Amino acid sequence: MRAFLLASTVALIGHATAADAQARTPAQRGGIKLSQVAGTWDVKSMAGPKDSVVVPSVVTATADGKGWTMKLANREPIPVRVVAVGGDSVVTEAGPFESVLRPGQMVTTRTAGHYKGDTMTGTIEARYASGDVIWLKTAGTRRK
Repeated sequence: MRAFLLASTVALIGHATAADAQARTPAQRGGIKLSQVAGTWDVKSMAGPKDSVVVPSVVTATADGKGWTMKLANREPIPVRVVAVGGDSVVTEAGPFESVLRPGQMVTTRTAGHYKGDTMTGTIEARYASGDVIWLKTAGTRRK
């Protein structure tokens, strides 16, 4: 009886592990590659209880992580640094640059974007020179 229970338990665990491995995305199995997110992304940064779009931007992502930029309306492109890549996520940093939300104040942003195909969702930490910090949600779609 014990041998039967042991064999059943081992078979059940093996099946669950195999099913779990198949359920994970390629990014989760081996980590996302920057080449998988390369392209031009239409991005919205949102704040408030109703997720109002406060800052639209266009992010250009390169396969090698060099030359990423963020373009805000009526501004020159802002260089974006890739600081970490893992799982389904790419963490980037931009700035300091003049804030859209607080004109006249300088801000540095750190974005954690979670990518799935042609969509991205995530969070932005905006750190102002004054020491203030605000958090925003972000979502983007890759242009075809």
